[in-house]
Amino acid sequence: MNEREKITASIIDEGLIAIVRVNHPDLTLPIAKALVSGGIRAIELTMTIPNALDAIRTIDRELGNEILLGVGTVIDDDTCKAAIDAGAKYVISPITKTSLVESAHAMNRPVMLGAYTPTEAQTAHEAGSDFIKIFPADALGPNYIKALLAPLKHLRIIPTGGVNLDTMESFLAAGSAALGIGSSLLKNNIIKSKKWSDLELLSKQHVDKLSKIKTI
Repeated sequence: MNEREKITASIIDEGLIAIVRVNHPDLTLPIAKALVSGGIRAIELTMTIPNALDAIRTIDRELGNEILLGVGTVIDDDTCKAAIDAGAKYVISPITKTSLVESAHAMNRPVMLGAYTPTEAQTAHEAGSDFIKIFPADALGPNYIKALLAPLKHLRIIPTGGVNLDTMESFLAAGSAALGIGSSLLKNNIIKSKKWSDLELLSKQHVDKLSKIKTI
């Protein structure tokens, strides 16, 4: 098993990817520490964060193997390569940008291309995308994932948008390989008040819920 395959397997094993999208890069390290302390290791820093590459370097240096750090909102090959050089272990795009597959795979890193329709999802798969990010999934819901996988069982789907403590079980039951979770975990009031202990507790609640679902 090569490094890309190991990372891919780890993402599936973790089951949850916390999506960090904030306005200040100095928030990213305490957020990452709180998430990891709460049991969420797979964390995506979006390129919309100011000085995102510096934030990736800092978190990679400070947390190392404690975290499964990825980069999101990647829409071009140069950013893909720069993020991996900075320490990102996987690359996520909101769009079906197929050239990212070659860029990420050349650096032995998995990639997750975004898709909304069956055609986009299959196009991403045929390009070699390790996962398919169904985005935004909140308007589609778990039934869409189930319907999509009925004829396209080979897809490893990770929905983003609309995933929360109440919908996690339905999205997983529909066949999702893992779940991307954003605002329902990284709540604005927690971030603004910097109540990192609250974020750690909320992370633990999500991890405990996932564990309970997997044992059913």
